[in-house]
Amino acid sequence: MLLTILGCSGSLPGPDGPASGYLVEADGCRLGLELGNGVLASLQAHCDPFALDALLFSHLHPDHCADFTTLAVMRRYHTHPPHDTVERKLPVHAPSEAPRRFARAYAESAEELRTADLSDVFAFHALTAEPFRVGPFEITAARVAHPGESYGFRIATDRATLAFTGDSGPCDALTTLAGDVDLLLSEATWTHADDRPPGTHLSGVQAGELAAEAGAGRLLLTHVAPWTDPGAVLAEARTRYAGPVELARQGHKYAVDEPAVRVIGGHGN
Repeated sequence: MLLTILGCSGSLPGPDGPASGYLVEADGCRLGLELGNGVLASLQAHCDPFALDALLFSHLHPDHCADFTTLAVMRRYHTHPPHDTVERKLPVHAPSEAPRRFARAYAESAEELRTADLSDVFAFHALTAEPFRVGPFEITAARVAHPGESYGFRIATDRATLAFTGDSGPCDALTTLAGDVDLLLSEATWTHADDRPPGTHLSGVQAGELAAEAGAGRLLLTHVAPWTDPGAVLAEARTRYAGPVELARQGHKYAVDEPAVRVIGGHGN
């Protein structure tokens, strides 16, 4: 399993990189995980967007899904796509309101919105607690502690397991999803403080506590807000988790299958 960081800026794109977006690959299958502001541009540096086998969205805040409408333009109006995008719709696994929300974002007028339907080039599947498969991946979604219909994910092959918190405050669902995973990709939006809004995000302290409680093999911190000191978040996590922990870097690739979750490298900030 190979994880590529397409974007990792929390809450909005940062001065040097896109918002949330990841590419997960195994056995020739490509899974897009989030498509926040600027992520479609980053994706094109790593693979043809037409080569995606499915898209997965944890929730529908713009920093996680804003580039979906630009992908719709590509799939609808590309003059020479590699395949018929109507015949081969791209599966989209997302919260239940995704078809309506994406149509509202795409439509340029109230008149167009009355007939907007992106299901011509996408096949929407509402997330539930039932595990599902995309190629070699078995994916489990669970509701987490964040405003709106929000999920975290456990993504497994027969060789490796990755957990992704999505956006969430501390909750039991995250501990279950992250249990004994090889790599925990955890949001850590801000540094720790008692007055942070509950049920919203994790601090570095809380991300470290989650990794330790779940027995994760490695912790990768992502979704650090541009106004937060990433070094401080990293230092916090290291006070609570004794295993390997680092900050996600745009363009870096991580081999989740290997015991040390080797960084293959990449480009970007």
